Amino acid sequence: MAQELDFETQIFEKEIIEVAGTKEAIVRGGRHLLPLLPQALEGISQIGVIGWGSQGPAQAQNLRDSLAGSDIKVAVGLREGSSSFAAAREAGFSEDDGTLGEMFDIVRASDFVIVLISDAAMAEHYREIFDNLRDGATLGLSHGFLLGHLQNVGDTFPENVNVVAVCPKGMGPSVRALYVQGAEVNGAGINASFAIQQDVNGKATDHALAWSVGLGSPYTFQTTMESEYRSDIFGERGILLGGVHGLVEALYRKYKDEGATPEDAFRRSAEAVTGPISKTISHHGILGVYEQLDDAGKEVFKRAYDASYLPMKAVLQEIYDEVRSGNEIRSVVVAGERLEKYPMSTIDQTEMWHVGEQVRAARVEDEIPLDPFTAGAYVATMMAQIDVLDEAGHPLSEIVNESVIEATDSLNPYMHARGIAYMVDNCSITARLGSRKWAPRFDYAMVQESFPALDAQQSETGPSASFEGHRIHGVLDTVGQMRPSVDIFVAS
Repeated sequence: MAQELDFETQIFEKEIIEVAGTKEAIVRGGRHLLPLLPQALEGISQIGVIGWGSQGPAQAQNLRDSLAGSDIKVAVGLREGSSSFAAAREAGFSEDDGTLGEMFDIVRASDFVIVLISDAAMAEHYREIFDNLRDGATLGLSHGFLLGHLQNVGDTFPENVNVVAVCPKGMGPSVRALYVQGAEVNGAGINASFAIQQDVNGKATDHALAWSVGLGSPYTFQTTMESEYRSDIFGERGILLGGVHGLVEALYRKYKDEGATPEDAFRRSAEAVTGPISKTISHHGILGVYEQLDDAGKEVFKRAYDASYLPMKAVLQEIYDEVRSGNEIRSVVVAGERLEKYPMSTIDQTEMWHVGEQVRAARVEDEIPLDPFTAGAYVATMMAQIDVLDEAGHPLSEIVNESVIEATDSLNPYMHARGIAYMVDNCSITARLGSRKWAPRFDYAMVQESFPALDAQQSETGPSASFEGHRIHGVLDTVGQMRPSVDIFVAS
């Protein structure tokens, strides 16, 4: 059963939406709300953004731009000797004006500290961060990973600070790119969830909402920090990154084995997913993909759906169980030391991604085929992820954003522009690790279970029989209206 959450804000307008019989409270964003930020952040003189990874550059610049003209300074804190100092200076942050400095100096000088270092680094340094926080400060996280780690090791957040999360539903470059586009189109941005873990002074909710509005989020919905880290770590290992990677690799080889040229096999697999399938879902919902197929295409779609749904759901349930148990968080923490000896290799070295470079170079967007078999397999994986989260009781807005909107509006456009590595490796280390770990499992499940089962599938009694009437379509109709007001532009 989905969670029902509510919150109170003294500054922003709260709106109640109803999705599948569940009421959720949200805040709509927009540039017209930026003048409210100083009021919502009353008493804060400096926001410290700690880290310069995937999210750091985007969040620091967005907040600085949103707070321009106010008395609130946005400062970036980095590890002493970090190579990222040069990039931060290039983005306009400077030691001379106090907007750039060593991370613990910035933590001590800030009333609102947003920690965006890697999850493994956070697990290593969290105690020192806690010890340097001001009494009554607000600690901000864009991921609930630290809560999961604290649960694993039996530790807690300091009792004298607010602890909030604002979690953009997209990689950092998307957060920045859509914010910049929002200068021309009000409301352009990436949706975000927020959570209040601790509120010591009654200001935590307005601090979190101001942060989200300042990032350019067109739509901010509530979750809990535990629900967020479960859905986020799970989702990036699933349809958002690992699942789609394993799926298109398997489909590419299948089409080639059936006699397609390498170029056609790539168009029918990766190009179909990141092109017409993603664009249709983004603007017309998941059901819109099925509805635009002809009768023969719908039969192929259902056949692929029925063959794919249960094998994909089994892998997804295993991922969720690994996240819920703490095992997936532990694996990220222990990877930190290993990565110093064995750095992550590139993930675009198979034949299909080399072929993809040639296909993209000659791409005619309107000629990309919406392959019904690819559509059925991809939608089945997306629906299986939705069902795993729904059965675990996650809020419906969170489910839609983590399984649908983030895929089609933030991540897949990067794969469409430059391939799988460009999408995955613009994400966090936690996401990159998880994608590499789980993508082969989705590939294996397709090859070993889905494809051999095709001839035995009876779509009349298979999982596809409940697809058209699934309640998520109505949820997406509501939440999908709050997607970014423009399609993200990713230069190829």
